[in-house]
Amino acid sequence: MLRSIYSAVSGIRAHQTKMDVIGNNIANINTVGYKKQYVTFQDLFSQMISSATSPSNGRGGTNPKQIGLGVGIGAINTIHTEGSAQRTDNPEDLMIDGEGFFVVTADTNYENRFYTRAGNFTLDKSGNLVTPDGYKVLGYKYNEDGELTSVVAPIQIKKSETAAPVATSELRFNGNLDSRLEEGDSYTVDSIVKDSLGNSYTVTFKFTKGTSDNTGTVWTLSLDRITDQSKGYYTDFPRNDINPINQGNSVTLKFDKNGKLIYVGDGTNIGNDENQFSTVKLNLTGLVFDKGEGLAEGETVPPDGNFGKDKTGEILIFDGENIDELVKNLTQFANDMDAKPYAEDGNSSGKLEGYAVDSSGTVVGIFSNGEKKVLAQIMLAKFDNPMGLQKMGGNLFIDTRNSGEPQYGFAGGNGYGSILSGTLEMSNVDLSMEFTEMITTQRGFQANSRIITTSDEMLQELVNLKR
Repeated sequence: MLRSIYSAVSGIRAHQTKMDVIGNNIANINTVGYKKQYVTFQDLFSQMISSATSPSNGRGGTNPKQIGLGVGIGAINTIHTEGSAQRTDNPEDLMIDGEGFFVVTADTNYENRFYTRAGNFTLDKSGNLVTPDGYKVLGYKYNEDGELTSVVAPIQIKKSETAAPVATSELRFNGNLDSRLEEGDSYTVDSIVKDSLGNSYTVTFKFTKGTSDNTGTVWTLSLDRITDQSKGYYTDFPRNDINPINQGNSVTLKFDKNGKLIYVGDGTNIGNDENQFSTVKLNLTGLVFDKGEGLAEGETVPPDGNFGKDKTGEILIFDGENIDELVKNLTQFANDMDAKPYAEDGNSSGKLEGYAVDSSGTVVGIFSNGEKKVLAQIMLAKFDNPMGLQKMGGNLFIDTRNSGEPQYGFAGGNGYGSILSGTLEMSNVDLSMEFTEMITTQRGFQANSRIITTSDEMLQELVNLKR
């Protein structure tokens, strides 16, 4: 009877532990990124009454006789199934759709790391992406050239971040030259280009229709004027001291009888039976402005910055290597004149206005000049045995000897889940399952209590035998 009492006591304790776990699960039903726990029982030692015997001398074998001595906790496992998604539309709220953990730290050396599925992050005054408790979210940095590095650092989104100006390196001509114009008629078009400091300049070109014969029509494209938009200075072309287009003042274009571009070059060797396309650049090296309010007679002023990719002073206007695009984009039909140069790149400097996190965890800054710049890459970690992680409170886990070493990587590849911005992962607690477990736990506790009551009554009967 004493054995039954102590077994029942162990059962009460075990079921009380299970009820504690159930209560904690239900308490965290709305906790962001919470992972529920599940209790399993196992029996304890058994007292041997008699051991098993083998068959002998005509008798059969006998089984062992044992009396169990109660129940204990076999395991309290953390279940890492994914919780439901809750849309918040806050760009700082992040969810991992799949496997992986965010990596956070409060260590200045970023070595003492914690892991979490709760992506309810905010920004601190320094622009660091942090948890509600101030742990910094770690990621990989990008260098000034926009290349991803292996340097681990906190994700930082500074409102003072700027996008450097980009000089224009290419102008692309698109549209139609009106074939109905008379020989000698001209048409001016312009575009805005940027220098290396982000200053804006209006570049004006002139299309002039030339001669026509049975092989097609010749046009001339020349530089007409360049104007500094901020200061109002300008210079007109042609000039004797600078030959900006194709080492001359103009470039020759030829269209066949069907309005198809068949020649781009300096006007020599125009073939009748084959296409010829030269690469033509606008070379602004040595450019100065000699007209405008505030400039004296004979006074010249150079532009503030340099032009072209790598500050070479050259802007590509016809790419002789990309013939299909040239032929497709520039035509000569009996239709309205709308050929125009379009800047393919170039921009002024800009201030950070916002940011977005894509599915790979790349943080992209959006600047006031329309440019986008990659700021950082969020780091994710995964484990061979996530059940082996130890809970530390605050929705944080640490690795243990049984979880395996953390494996770091990027979202969306090599087994890592993708990141959803503006979304939070909620608790994975299933209320219907918890209530069912609560009922069976209550009945188990009640049954063990009945064992103690019944055993007590039997002891009372034994005491009463003396009467």
